[in-house]
Amino acid sequence: MWRFLYRIFCGFFLGLSALAPGISGSIIAIMMGIYHDLLRIISNPMKKLKENSLFCLPLAIGIAFSVVAFVLIFSFLFETFEKATYLLFVGLIVGNLPTIISETKRHGFGKLGLLCGFIAMIAAFTLAIAVISGGYVSGEDAFTAGLPLLIGSGLLAGASLLVPGISFSIILILMGVYGQLIEAGKALLQGNTEFLLPIVVFVFSLIAGLALASRVIKTVFEKYPAVANTMVLGFIIGSLVGMLVQSLRMDDPGFIWWHGALTLAGGLGLSALFVFLGKHKGVERGELREES
Repeated sequence: MWRFLYRIFCGFFLGLSALAPGISGSIIAIMMGIYHDLLRIISNPMKKLKENSLFCLPLAIGIAFSVVAFVLIFSFLFETFEKATYLLFVGLIVGNLPTIISETKRHGFGKLGLLCGFIAMIAAFTLAIAVISGGYVSGEDAFTAGLPLLIGSGLLAGASLLVPGISFSIILILMGVYGQLIEAGKALLQGNTEFLLPIVVFVFSLIAGLALASRVIKTVFEKYPAVANTMVLGFIIGSLVGMLVQSLRMDDPGFIWWHGALTLAGGLGLSALFVFLGKHKGVERGELREES
């Protein structure tokens, strides 16, 4: 039961981080200790199908809740309390940095790993600065994205989900469909099925992109674990610093510092809860990982 509830909890924040502009869902997955499990399952879903299904079911429940929460609540928070909401995710990541650093040390660094990690850190920092500086992108009045654009956006966004440091929403913003998909989701939740077909097309394209990218990334982790893990750490640090810098510099007239302090502390508290559940409630980090 603890594992099931923990994975629902993980799925909820995994979904939120994927939808939130400038935040990497894969970094949240690493933070929660489920990244390698997801990578293995997505790259070969038919192997251990029953076990994989039991692992993914609570994640799917949590993600479904997060999608509804984001469309109805968090989209409002990002528009109204943008800086404070970003600080919540900063706290989530900061609280788990010691665990991530410890995991990276197990594989060693090496000169090549340090170089790749530094490059990854600079790339993630630059990307975070560029994307978050644009602010939250709200929906458009009309849904103008055609099926070819939705298919291309879904493939690219699906591939980006498994790349640490890359925000899923970045691709959608750059492709010009992010706001439209959020508005289409709101309409669907209100019972309007006018945009159901575009959403279905996008979701299937996303799954295809996710499956294609997973095999490549899994191979990199298996053959070059030290370099891969050092690059992940670089992506995380770069994204974190970029997110923190831009959230503090962000022009948010309604921002109150004690609100930001509370959300930052809330993020730290939630990350501590993740670690506590993982260590003391029988939830093993990477528990489905295959033996090497």
